[in-house]
Amino acid sequence: MRIFNTMTGKVENFEPLENKKVGIYACGVTVYDLCHIGHARSAVVFDVIVRYLRYKGYDVKFVRNFTDIDDKIINRAQKEGISWKEVADKYTNEYYKDMDRLGIARADIEPKATEHIQEMIEIIKALIEKGYAYEVDEGEAKSVYFSVDKFSGYGKLSKKKLEDLIHGARVEVDERKKSPLDFALWKASKPGEPWWESPWGKGRPGWHIECTAMSMKHIGETLDIHGGGADLIFPHHENEIAQSEAYTGKPFAKYWIHNGFVTINKEKMSKSLGNVLNIRDLLEVYDAEALRLFLLSSHYRSPIEFNHEYLKESEAMLDRFYSTSLRIEDLKAFDKGSPKSLTIELKPLVENLKTKFEEAMDDDFNTAKAIGAIFEFIKELNRLMDKKPSSEEEISLIREADTILRELGGVLNLFHRKAIDWYRDLLHLKRIDILEEEIEELINERNQARKEKNWQKADDIRNFLLTKGIILEDRPDKTVWKVKI
Repeated sequence: MRIFNTMTGKVENFEPLENKKVGIYACGVTVYDLCHIGHARSAVVFDVIVRYLRYKGYDVKFVRNFTDIDDKIINRAQKEGISWKEVADKYTNEYYKDMDRLGIARADIEPKATEHIQEMIEIIKALIEKGYAYEVDEGEAKSVYFSVDKFSGYGKLSKKKLEDLIHGARVEVDERKKSPLDFALWKASKPGEPWWESPWGKGRPGWHIECTAMSMKHIGETLDIHGGGADLIFPHHENEIAQSEAYTGKPFAKYWIHNGFVTINKEKMSKSLGNVLNIRDLLEVYDAEALRLFLLSSHYRSPIEFNHEYLKESEAMLDRFYSTSLRIEDLKAFDKGSPKSLTIELKPLVENLKTKFEEAMDDDFNTAKAIGAIFEFIKELNRLMDKKPSSEEEISLIREADTILRELGGVLNLFHRKAIDWYRDLLHLKRIDILEEEIEELINERNQARKEKNWQKADDIRNFLLTKGIILEDRPDKTVWKVKI
């Protein structure tokens, strides 16, 4: 397996610190608002990375944090007229609602910043003692800053040079810092803000220190993999490296993985541009599995352009899978098939599917290539089913193919529904004004009309359902309905 390491800028062989054991820390969300599609992309990416490593036999410990104290949370609390704790709890719950719908598995450990205040204090104390941090008087309490120029490796992840950063820094209003690049490890609390007791008086942690404390407590001083969105490379992850390595004298992480941005009209999605798309709103229009497939249909490191047409294409791709699955369910051993055996074509097709999938995923978790292999397989499988397999061996191979498709889909957390449930969900999502029971009644009426050779009535029923967005397919032994994509 090979993965791209942001630190080295190269694709490298993956060799964890301890054989077959992997510790992964991914930066989670600051819980002050509903999650957007950018959060969804990062969550889906790391969800699949963890699933695939486990599929390959690795013993994975996955830690993803919640930032539950921050300026944004405090501001939201003031805006909503509730406590900061109520804001954090409210949006943590909303996060779970969205991520559950997207099929994001819970991390093994999901620590909160406020549960690790003591660990942060101990690290900050050590950084002061080692000369990497300094105190600043704030009246009744003190703040503590990390001195960036004391850490010689600063900029190695983002490939930024310290002198360029200092030269390009805007003039700081806060002249108490020794350098405009120095960042807060501990903030003296202002009136009305939440606070915790510390050696520096009442205050709260800075943003960056929480991830150092939580990752070290739950995984260790050196992580196998650390990651998050590309927007975290600088300054967040750069600052994490500085404080962590200054504290331990050891590399903070062996591999760094960062997913690309979600763009809209080629611009990065951001609240300042007013182009943020909440997961909640998107799931009112699109199937959650389709949104997940859309996010996995590009390589995780590439920017992904949001476009409604791409979401519709993802729904159509899913429909192709579930339509194929429905065909497989309906296969009968007594079907009259082609006189030429299909086994000679089917067997290598089925045997090669896993190989192609794993080759793609072993190549830096290339889900786009893996999904491409799956749908190329589905295309070939349908071509062979068009020839009407007739022997038990052929039908057994096709059913084995369906099992493998769902097994590989499990790595991506796709293809987990029965075909009929896919169409039931679409019926609800597309707000089609007809009930499943009514569809079945009309199918029965149509079947009766066909028995009576009343072709006009049968066609009228088919056409009526089509106006509702329902397509009928006549099979040898029954008629099935689908939702038009």
